[in-house]
Amino acid sequence: MYFELCSTCITNAVFTNSYRLILKEHKTKTHNIKLINLLSLTILGNNSAIPAFDRNPTAQVLQTAEESFLIDCGEGTQMQLSKYKIKRSRINHIFISHLHGDHYFGLIGLLTSMSLLNRTQDLHLHAPPELEQLITLQLNFAATHLCFNLHFHPLHEEGLIVDGNKMSVACFKVQHRIACWGFLFREKKNPRKLNAERAKIYEIPASFYDKLQEGEDYINKKGTIVPNEEVTTAASKPKSYAYCADTIYDETLAEKVKGVDMLYHETTYLKDLHERAAARFHSTTIQAAAIAQKAEAKKLLIGHFSSKYESLDEFLTETVEVFENTELAIQGCCYIIN
Repeated sequence: MYFELCSTCITNAVFTNSYRLILKEHKTKTHNIKLINLLSLTILGNNSAIPAFDRNPTAQVLQTAEESFLIDCGEGTQMQLSKYKIKRSRINHIFISHLHGDHYFGLIGLLTSMSLLNRTQDLHLHAPPELEQLITLQLNFAATHLCFNLHFHPLHEEGLIVDGNKMSVACFKVQHRIACWGFLFREKKNPRKLNAERAKIYEIPASFYDKLQEGEDYINKKGTIVPNEEVTTAASKPKSYAYCADTIYDETLAEKVKGVDMLYHETTYLKDLHERAAARFHSTTIQAAAIAQKAEAKKLLIGHFSSKYESLDEFLTETVEVFENTELAIQGCCYIIN
């Protein structure tokens, strides 16, 4: 059985990792599961400043079929990775938005644990330049040497920072009390899907299959053109995800994340505390909704909730009044980006 995962946290479901869902029946029976390869986001922490009400500081993992991207790394992140069965070994890139502790205090512990577990593959860290000195200092004081190569990529200007085979990542500035960055993830254009049986009917050699997947027509020895659409079908549209870290309300963000499939925007406060939000360079519910609306985002995910709030219900109530397709970033939940 294949499950069509909705992007809400289902109370009678257990996420064993971001691609597997076990649905419980009467608390006794479970369905068989199959791996579903999708672009998905798992929330490891959704609180601001300090842990409160069983909510951890900010951290989330964007997962593809091939690898995972860790976005921010608040206190307790490695415990959350273990809890939700997300393999550290699949994380090859870590992105730190800024150097307030609730966004990176879990990093040094995660790095040293990776080393203790004998990690061998390289790890790339994208972060404000000052973080390199902090990490070096901590490792030196502990007389610790990482057993893998850690490549530090300082964030200085907006633009492309990762250009992988299947995913690109760009950074953009957001407005906070200190230098702070958002991240835009875009899947690369997928090759067209080849119908090998039809290709054989038209006697197209296997050596030409790559070009068919790139969209080329085939011309046989008689000069007859075989239209590409006869032997291939269009692949799924590349998906995109934007992470807007701690920021004051800033309408220029809308252009930077225009048309994304999913937008994460902080909502530290409810709308009645808009003055406090502005004074602390944070945003409210309706401000995040306004950015999503202006950006023409397909879906909005809100998080970074202040520890002054135990219940999060009002966050959703206020936000959907402006942008209907909004969900709360709930810790432990997996959100499918489509």
